[in-house]
Amino acid sequence: MIDMISAVQDLSGLTTRELSEMLKESDSFVLQSKAQAGGPEQVDMEKLVSSLPLHLLAVSLDIGRGSDLTYVLRAVRFLHCLSELATRHTKLEQVLLDDVKLSEQVMDLIFFLLSVLSHWKKEDHLGASPFIHSSLVAGSLHLMTSYFSSQWHELVHILLAHPKVDIFMDVAFDSLHEDMRLLSVRLLTLGTKAFPVGPFDSQLTYFICQQCEASLQFLLSLCQQKLFRDRILKNKELCRNGGILSLSFTILKLGVPEWLKGSTDIASSISRQKAKILSILLQLCESESISYLDEVATLPKSMQLGLEVLDLLKIAFGRKQKPAAGSHDKSYPMGSVLISALRLVDVFSDDSNFRSSFITNTIPFLTQILATPHDEFVSSWCSVDLPVMEDDANLDYDPVGAADLALLAASNMLTEAKVNYSCNFRSISMPSIQYAQTRTSCVVKIIANLHVFVPNICEEQERDLFLQKFQKYLLSESPKPSLDHPAADEITIVCTNLGSLSHYAKSLIPGNLLNEEDVQLLSDFSYKLQRWCKSQVGQRISQVAKSDVTSEMKVDLQPVQQPQPARASVPDPNMDGPPKDVQNIEESMATPPMRQDGNARDETPRNRATTNGGVLQNSVGQNLIHLGVARTTSAGYPGPSTATSMEVPCCRSVDHFKTPEPTKESCLRDEDERQPSRRGKKRTIMNDGQVNEIENALVDEPEMHKNAASLQTWAEKLSGQGAEITSSQLKNW
Repeated sequence: MIDMISAVQDLSGLTTRELSEMLKESDSFVLQSKAQAGGPEQVDMEKLVSSLPLHLLAVSLDIGRGSDLTYVLRAVRFLHCLSELATRHTKLEQVLLDDVKLSEQVMDLIFFLLSVLSHWKKEDHLGASPFIHSSLVAGSLHLMTSYFSSQWHELVHILLAHPKVDIFMDVAFDSLHEDMRLLSVRLLTLGTKAFPVGPFDSQLTYFICQQCEASLQFLLSLCQQKLFRDRILKNKELCRNGGILSLSFTILKLGVPEWLKGSTDIASSISRQKAKILSILLQLCESESISYLDEVATLPKSMQLGLEVLDLLKIAFGRKQKPAAGSHDKSYPMGSVLISALRLVDVFSDDSNFRSSFITNTIPFLTQILATPHDEFVSSWCSVDLPVMEDDANLDYDPVGAADLALLAASNMLTEAKVNYSCNFRSISMPSIQYAQTRTSCVVKIIANLHVFVPNICEEQERDLFLQKFQKYLLSESPKPSLDHPAADEITIVCTNLGSLSHYAKSLIPGNLLNEEDVQLLSDFSYKLQRWCKSQVGQRISQVAKSDVTSEMKVDLQPVQQPQPARASVPDPNMDGPPKDVQNIEESMATPPMRQDGNARDETPRNRATTNGGVLQNSVGQNLIHLGVARTTSAGYPGPSTATSMEVPCCRSVDHFKTPEPTKESCLRDEDERQPSRRGKKRTIMNDGQVNEIENALVDEPEMHKNAASLQTWAEKLSGQGAEITSSQLKNW
């Protein structure tokens, strides 16, 4: 009989190299070991190896104390060492790997260990439990690749042939969830006044992060195999009862506390874990056989999960500061979080169960993307040459090294010098061109999914619902109309960027990243938003003009006197007409803006005067120059096309109000002395009711100035509500 416990404790402390040397020197596969009593003892390796799985099963049945769990970790470490040695020692390979019965026992051991660990609810989150538990979960899972196959498609076939594969799925995800819970509690607890944190605690936290990531990476590799994925979708506990949803929530809620902001290794590990769980969800959602979203649609957590993903995107795209140092360092890959989140939102937004909520909740992060300055937007979303892209990687997990550190922590023998465990990385990043095109195509498809209207499926009130909510959000978030924002800058930028995106999206059709319907829906959304944008800019300028005109009239209650030659206005060399970018859309706008600052190139005569209801004004409506706007309704300025030859039919005698030629003396007058001659009561061609009605009409028909019949109709209609308006006057307005 072999004293199994003594033999395991003795041999599990040796390195793989030391065990290999002992096996080479041994006769008849018998090792000379030293028992706890101090006397030499022979260990028959064939008997030890063949009995080890059943021995560990028996021990696991009675686990109730931390010391027992520590012993199991030692044994699992020993199993990993034996598996590595088997490739170099033929007899060990025959006993360990070629014995079918022994292989079945190892598989049963893995299943049972994970079952025990999934129900392990120790609250010792600051003690040894997180280290032992997390390394034991990861080590147990990786026994499969050590003893059965390192090829994932082969391992999936082996698992699916096992009668208890559904139990394995349950306990694997649940045991990992327990690890994540321990990690979350540790992150929240450490760093408080009760538990000050130093570099040593930071390194220990990173160790736990790596164990959790290794386990999650293992499950992701299984889920990437179609057969395993399909079997998960049939698992009631994981899908319908929300096991995977709960795990996803816990991981996505992980945050880097303030005391660890400088620990790039921890931040990158947490970010990679979020990328991996998003990838698992994506794999399940894109399954062709069974719809994962249909399975979980009735669960409140599913909607909460979708909103959590949107919040992640909103935070990521809403960052104004530069990335933290090392965040894009290839030695600390952050994982493909954003690309996975965008792909997942694409799937959610295309599902009828989630579309209604996503119509509202996707708008903030889409606006953050589209409100980027135009040049920056084009280089980031309409190009394959991105300034920065996400780096992703997998861990090269070392279960033996992980067990060594966890055992030292459990025995309080761990020092800062020894806590140097760190896995190597294998890059799995997308090619840069594929990454850029995939990211852009996701944004296009999200907009297309939310804007589409299918008559036989959608209700009539859903037509253009996304467009309307998008417009409402832009109005609520854009700056309040003022002299600093006369043309609603953010709204204009969003529309401009949408136009560029719509044009670029056409180039993604040949690569099957987008289809023609996606691009057409984006183009339709862009066109409708741009039409609305032009009319909205006009209305905003009108609001500024009305507001300032009202305030001017309150100040200038005194009647304007006849100007004297000494007070004649001097031509302003800094005055200029409307900016070119406004001229491009002025035909569709109700009120064309005028710059405050200009140059001496303006050729408009400034010394010729007209009258407006008996009040003196310059021909360019200088009384509104200080507003940055000029419109006929406020200053008798019919627009840039007629600025040099204006006539006001209501004047009795234009000659009576001509401004005398400026004298040299008047040119030297202070600007404040000339100001009264430029201020007077404003008169409009139309009253407020007429103005409001035509402005509302322009929202639906911004190209009215090009339609003679429509101009005539509206001129007649408006004339019945106030002063007579001709179609020509209305067109100029």
